[in-house]
Amino acid sequence: MRKILFCWIGRTDLNAAAGEIETPGPVAKTVKSNIFDFSEVVLFCNYVAEIGEDYVSWLQGQTNTPIRFIYCSLSSPTNFEEIYLAVSKVLDSYSKEESEFFFQLSSGTPAMAAVWIVLAKAMFPATLIEVSLQQGVKVASFPFDLAADFIPPSKETDERLEKLSLSLPPETSEFEDIIHRSEVMRRVVFKARKAAMRSVPVLIEGQSGTGKELFARAIHSGSSVRDKKFVAVNCGAIPSELVESHLFGHKKGAFTGANLTRLGYFAKANGGTLFLDEIGELPLDAQVKILRVLQEGEIVPVGATSPIKINVRVIAATNRNLIVESQKVVSGWICFTAWLWRY
Repeated sequence: MRKILFCWIGRTDLNAAAGEIETPGPVAKTVKSNIFDFSEVVLFCNYVAEIGEDYVSWLQGQTNTPIRFIYCSLSSPTNFEEIYLAVSKVLDSYSKEESEFFFQLSSGTPAMAAVWIVLAKAMFPATLIEVSLQQGVKVASFPFDLAADFIPPSKETDERLEKLSLSLPPETSEFEDIIHRSEVMRRVVFKARKAAMRSVPVLIEGQSGTGKELFARAIHSGSSVRDKKFVAVNCGAIPSELVESHLFGHKKGAFTGANLTRLGYFAKANGGTLFLDEIGELPLDAQVKILRVLQEGEIVPVGATSPIKINVRVIAATNRNLIVESQKVVSGWICFTAWLWRY
């Protein structure tokens, strides 16, 4: 079986090729390591193409292993989406062959290392490699499983998934109402029909007026709870001070004006589907409480002292790019952990 090493050219590698440092750099050190017998090395470069080509010429003089150079024009070396799209397209082409993948984490930016980890654990099984001055080249231990369904997959990945599919829910009138002709929309509808078969929460992203609620109702109609309630909520229209009461309900006397006990939207949708439209408009503390509902399957009405078990399929929608917004929160953690793998 062919062993393919994939890695980004980093600044330390370029300095090593220029003779500015005594060490060979993470890439060269990995390629020349006796631990692995690579059949091919695939180098991604987001520097000026000529700089990358000069480095490849230098590295080729250090090894007999064939080297493939791929130039990637990125708007930023920390743009997770662009990094993912650049490498996944190449990995798709190699996955059609019988090959063993190796991803090198120690060269390139922390964002590049983070993308390698996600791909290795969720989409393209691979051995992760790290390099350090103290311990040399070794396999990186990352004992966690990840799910990466939120990552926008390439066309080739979708085609493989469709071939692996054994069955789909029957066509419903709601899915037939989604009129489309493009290949992109065909894949979106296919994913929606696949999601309808499961009871997992679903997030639909798209600009206002693009039919997010139409997709939500179609998913509900193709699910096992199609005969149960479908409760739609416009989260952006709920006053911030009443969000918890509207979603989880309240007991009589829980606050001023609470003259009656009220069921929240979660309780009203119990057994069916709750559609939270524009969920990104909710206050952050309310989003945290919704996360607990998804994890524990229970709610605590305002003024109550004990939780209530519920069984609700949650479909949420937003016109925001939540992946980009969440990157602002997690980027500090990613940069810190990825820094530990660098020289």
